[in-house]
Parts: sequence; structure tokens; C-alpha cells
Amino acid sequence: MQNDIPNLNIFMMCESLNYSALSDLPNGYYFRNCKKDELDIWKAMPFDDAETASEYYNFMTDYFNDVYAEKGDLFFDKCIFVCNKENQPIGTCFAWKAYNTITTIHWWKVSKDYEGRGIGRALLSHILRNITPEDFPVFLHTQPESFRAIKLYADFGFSFLEDKMIGHRKNHYFESVPVLKELISEKFYVTFTTSKAPEFFLKAVASSLVNQF
Repeated sequence: MQNDIPNLNIFMMCESLNYSALSDLPNGYYFRNCKKDELDIWKAMPFDDAETASEYYNFMTDYFNDVYAEKGDLFFDKCIFVCNKENQPIGTCFAWKAYNTITTIHWWKVSKDYEGRGIGRALLSHILRNITPEDFPVFLHTQPESFRAIKLYADFGFSFLEDKMIGHRKNHYFESVPVLKELISEKFYVTFTTSKAPEFFLKAVASSLVNQF
């Protein structure tokens, strides 16, 4: 089933952070910002192998230019790496004010070699801890293939948005339900919640043809 997971849009919203889900980074790892000479490292991080990273290099370059480049140094002030003791980046994530209006989670990823060590939860905890209460709700975009991440998002208080359109993208939440039910155990799936998107969010995402999260 996992090799045939459809590529569908899923949007989630966290109105209030579940503080009991937060965790700290395991010993031997630390957070730091992405440096300007590490941009190509960041562009490769969402992908599990060098071949796929190379295939999507131009896509990541275009995305950076469309969404972040105009903000200058702000990207490097926001973009967080998790590093191992050799100072090698092994994970990334950051919060970004998309459309200059809404708080969004961007590019949460931990290298496959480091999965299962609690690093991803600690990374997302670090990002969400540093979002002020005034900047909630927080939004994100994901896909059914990221079902492990979806469970983690739900732990932190994210719910699925049910609206059929999110800006200029179709929201495939209802099409994703049977897929997610096959991928996520029922005891976790029954705890998931759904919400309607607030009007200010829908107005923001419809304001640009560029998908900023």
C-alpha cells in the first residue's frame, strides 16, 4: 500500500498547542540556523536520497526564489537545522508568515537514518514553543504519504481542514480518509479532529497564485 499512496493535498490547523506533546532534543544533537552557504544542503533535505534531491533541485530553487528570496535574510533567521555531534544537519523545520498574514510550518523533515529517535518531535516542539500565542492558529500542508507526521501533528493539536478549496488548491481531505485509515491504526485515527478554515485564512491563501506553504 505505501508504495502506491496517492499524492493528495491535506491541510491542517492548530488553534491551541497541546503542551503535553512537547519534548526535548535527545543528547548529542543541537539546534542552529541554516547558514547562507548551506542553502543547497537545505534544498536537498526534504528528500531521502541524492538522486531524488537532484531531480527536485530546480523545484526547490524556484520555491525558494518565489517564497523566501524577497525577504532577504529572514529565511536564514527562521530556518532551523538539527545537527549531530559532527555538526552535520540531519533535520530541518521553521515557522513562516505566509502571505504576510498566517503562521505556517515549513519543510519539517528528519533524515531517514535518524528517524525513530525522537528528533522529529523535539524539532517540531522547538518550532511551536517559539510561536507566540498571538500568532496562532498555525497551519500546514501535508500529504497522505506523511502519515507518521500527520499523527505527530495531531498530537500537538492540529486538526484536518474540511473546506473543499484552500486558496487555489483543492483540499483532498475526504479523499484521503480511506487512505489514512489503512495507514494509521484505529486507536490513533479516532482521536483526529476536523475544523472549518477561518475566513481570514481563506482570504490570505486566495490572495496569491504562489503557494506559500
